[in-house]
Amino acid sequence: MKELVVVSGKGGTGKTSIVASFAALAENKVLADCDVDAADLHLVLEPEIEHTENFSGGKQAKIITKHCIGCGLCYNACRFGAIRRGTDLDEVVSVTYQIDPISCDGCGVCVRVCPGGAISFEPAMNGQWFRSRTRHGPMIHAKLGVAQENSGKLVTLVRDQARKLAQQNNLELIIIDGSPGIGCPVIASITAADMVLVVTEPTLSGQHDLERVADLTSHFGIETMVCINKWDINPQITAAIEQLTRKRKIHLAGKIRYDDAVTRALIKKLSVVEYSKNGVAEDVRKLWAEIERALKK
Repeated sequence: MKELVVVSGKGGTGKTSIVASFAALAENKVLADCDVDAADLHLVLEPEIEHTENFSGGKQAKIITKHCIGCGLCYNACRFGAIRRGTDLDEVVSVTYQIDPISCDGCGVCVRVCPGGAISFEPAMNGQWFRSRTRHGPMIHAKLGVAQENSGKLVTLVRDQARKLAQQNNLELIIIDGSPGIGCPVIASITAADMVLVVTEPTLSGQHDLERVADLTSHFGIETMVCINKWDINPQITAAIEQLTRKRKIHLAGKIRYDDAVTRALIKKLSVVEYSKNGVAEDVRKLWAEIERALKK
């Protein structure tokens, strides 16, 4: 079983559109959307959810007002400013405390210092993950709650569930829509993967972001390939990126032209290879053929 992760230095480079086309072209695969902070793959593949589970990436502290003696130890101990102090209107001299769930980091210090056991510390519901069926095969995806963190843990869970699903169904490939950037969710997306495809664009920021992602994949020793999306909008920077890949000995898997057929396909909730056979769709098919060849080595 092989794992291909498609990433980018930032959002908006066309990463998810390319993954949607790979989903249509590949066989015997499981799809996994690990861009849990801004998941978009479902917009194209329209998954039918078969199983849903809540995700808890940590714990949430909450003050039980009737047990609180108003000592303020939790207020003084909280390093995140999550505990708010107010006044009980019924008893003006009584100080009350509340915990802001957005600011709470779930460290548990307040629970340890509370002398009256007035703070509960229960698993927090940070999001949900789903096992679904799409027109191109099974898919594992997730949704992180509003203002929730721990996306790295949720990415790991999605990958683990995708592996289990692949093993249960004797599927040979997992195609992962990874997170953009180089932070914790990206590291969780690529760790121990067989190959990473970095989707970049011919801009100075795209070139810079490619170098950062390449540094990350090199650190983890993961085979890396590059795709230059919309290469023809700036041939000069495209040439510079090609030179960069040669210098760093990174294989350039393909270049995709700019074509508004991609937008027309997305409006119809289709990948571009489902929508068209020529132009940009031909570029994507050539890209997939090169990726597939490399995966089979």
